[in-house]
Amino acid sequence: MTRILHTADIHLDSPLRSLAMRDEGLREVVRTATRTAFTRIVDAALSHEVAALLISGDLFDGAERSAKTGAFLTGQLDRLREAGIAVFYIKGNHDAENPITGEVKLPENVHVFDGRGGKKRLGDRDIWIHGVSFSGRHAPDSLLPKFHAPEPDAINIAMLHTSLAGAEGHDTYAPCALADLTAAGFDYWALGHVHKRQIHSSAPWVVMPGIPQGRDIGEAGPKSATLLHLSDDGITIEEIPTSAAEFMEHRLDVSPCSGDDELRSHLRATMQDIAGRLNSDAGLLRLRFTGRSERRWQILRDADQWAETARDMAAETGAIWLDKISFDLDTTEEGTDTASAVSELAALMDDIRSEPGFAAEITATLSAMLSELPAHRRAHVAADEATAERLGQELAGDGALHVIAAMRGASE
Repeated sequence: MTRILHTADIHLDSPLRSLAMRDEGLREVVRTATRTAFTRIVDAALSHEVAALLISGDLFDGAERSAKTGAFLTGQLDRLREAGIAVFYIKGNHDAENPITGEVKLPENVHVFDGRGGKKRLGDRDIWIHGVSFSGRHAPDSLLPKFHAPEPDAINIAMLHTSLAGAEGHDTYAPCALADLTAAGFDYWALGHVHKRQIHSSAPWVVMPGIPQGRDIGEAGPKSATLLHLSDDGITIEEIPTSAAEFMEHRLDVSPCSGDDELRSHLRATMQDIAGRLNSDAGLLRLRFTGRSERRWQILRDADQWAETARDMAAETGAIWLDKISFDLDTTEEGTDTASAVSELAALMDDIRSEPGFAAEITATLSAMLSELPAHRRAHVAADEATAERLGQELAGDGALHVIAAMRGASE
């Protein structure tokens, strides 16, 4: 039995994007999450006594220079060297633009494939590792022609950083068809680039291990690396958990709760249940109140208080932190005089928000506020004019809802 660990898209020292980072208790966990994930990959390699670690691109995150990043990386790779574990590494699009990859002298157990492609035998085993790195930041064409033919009467593993035929949310790099991979004669394709874990084929294996540490709500859930078991019977695989923190979403149905006491009890029990099912050290939770409640307007009126309550209850678990809370409650109006008057006001505010002059005023005000932010922060909030306009309308809508909730909440 030979074991090999496959990972990709580590994005070392990439920041996690979460409002929960304002909590001092979580800040350090979040700040070091990608390092923790890589440390766990190395820990897993050692505990499972693997023969090799495969890193299929994007070990680094971008063009930032960091001596600390280099020191941390070489220290972890040294742990593998001392255990006699080989490391095979191909550069992806983020690595190709990162100057540290050309400055840090990696330990002798690390083999970095270049852009011309190549193959290397794993010790004295009949196992060959093939790989092709990105030569630059972009790889618009397929890299398959650069691969050497599989070695006969041996196990052949190929490493490729690719978007395959395309993946939502990812740039198209080194495109190729799944059929081309399965027909190439390799026993296992160790892919990288797409951050969602996907097993595209099991005969032969074509595996995208996914990112080992999610960085925002778009990369929600626990993350992992892939452990290969190679024997005379073939190759089997299993997931190895790696993430230090995971982004989570939950819809809290308030319909069964007749009052605030019941709602708080329901909320606390939900937080405990979420914490009990957590796979990582910390959970960054986006919570949405849903359903129908007789007290819906009071809940909306007191939204800030409910947010603080949810934040405190999450913190009580010692593992969950509230990233964001939103409200999607049934707002069907009753036929009271107050409801009718407020409905008229709501309709009037909707009309005002749709007027071009008001929309332009909102956009100008928001633009002035955004101009005070650093460029990289501004890009996260509103990357372009269309996004800024949508954000302005959302904020105006939230403001109108707050006014209605204040009026209706006081009358019920």
